[in-house]
Amino acid sequence: MITPEELSRLDPRERAALMRALITLDHRPDPLADPRLRIRRRRGLTFLLACCVFLIPWIVFLALTLPVRYTAGQWQAAWTGFDVALLLSLAATAWAIWRKRQLAIVGAIVTGTLLLCDAWFDIMLSWGGPDLWTAVLTAALGELPLAMLLFLAARQFIHHTVQVAWARLGMEGPAPPFRRVRLFTLLEEAALELRIDDLDSPRPPS
Repeated sequence: MITPEELSRLDPRERAALMRALITLDHRPDPLADPRLRIRRRRGLTFLLACCVFLIPWIVFLALTLPVRYTAGQWQAAWTGFDVALLLSLAATAWAIWRKRQLAIVGAIVTGTLLLCDAWFDIMLSWGGPDLWTAVLTAALGELPLAMLLFLAARQFIHHTVQVAWARLGMEGPAPPFRRVRLFTLLEEAALELRIDDLDSPRPPS
């Protein structure tokens, strides 16, 4: 067994090589290979695809049948409730960032989406009225920039989390692009990098 003292005498490249060697010996099952999870995943994908298929004709139907003007009840409650939800989402995101929780990623994405919806409905519902330019300025100077900042923050949180996990797997260099990272684990990407390294490294003479 290697003692902590022996590990401390290794340079960073030797420690990284040791970690990579340990990764190749790690034969824990892939969580995505669990038959029950595969069934739930297939059902979820089927449901989402069905929703997409349903929404296409529904959008066309609404575009052809909805009236141009409509008098709505509970207008005040609808917008007040939306702003309360936005406030709670902002507060939850701030709390998660303050407490250094992964929940900050979800909060930033949800809050950014709510801000985009707020800007969209403000502009669309004031179209052709005296409040249009106020809605446009509010969106351009407030809601849209803040939403973009929150989306960028979520991306940075994910990127740094993956980068730290990548380094702790003993891999050198930047982590793989986010679009390539699998659910639950980075071991597949690490194994691929190790195979590429093995192909690129010169083989000792036999």
